[in-house]
Amino acid sequence: MMNTEKFDLPDGVNIRYSKPSDHPRIIKVMKDWWDGRDLTPMLPRLFLEHFFNTSMVMEDRENELIAFLIGFLSQSQANEGYIHFVGVHPEYRGSGLGTYLYHRFFQTCRENNRAIVRTCTSPVNKGSIEFHKKMGFQIEPGNGQQLNVTVTLDYNSPGDPKVLFVKKVSDHV
Repeated sequence: MMNTEKFDLPDGVNIRYSKPSDHPRIIKVMKDWWDGRDLTPMLPRLFLEHFFNTSMVMEDRENELIAFLIGFLSQSQANEGYIHFVGVHPEYRGSGLGTYLYHRFFQTCRENNRAIVRTCTSPVNKGSIEFHKKMGFQIEPGNGQQLNVTVTLDYNSPGDPKVLFVKKVSDHV
């Protein structure tokens, strides 16, 4: 597994835990970072109010937002963490920032005795699907197929299929 302490961030990139005041900054970039798709309703402020200590933002030397991860430790599934939303500025994709954020979250899970990390994405987001597979996530069984991938139909609402992922990050049981 990647040790994030040995991973060199690009010069001038800083990482920190999120804070509630980051919400407007994140919402502001989402449409641009997702090619015009409006995903802002999926990230209400409550995630940064209640999960800021397991969520992270990355900024450049001018304090501009360049990446974020919103994740939490499940209250209902004591052995699991969940990555709710991740974004990397298009100019920084492929630089390792997303991988770094994921590994930092995996470490948070291990430190809190969580062995499983779950997440999901839309079947139209082929880049996300490939990223998760490269990160070692497995696609969970679903109840449908769309765009040649297994999905869980009507996941959040009717007509909203999702690709569900799971990854073991520790042998802790």
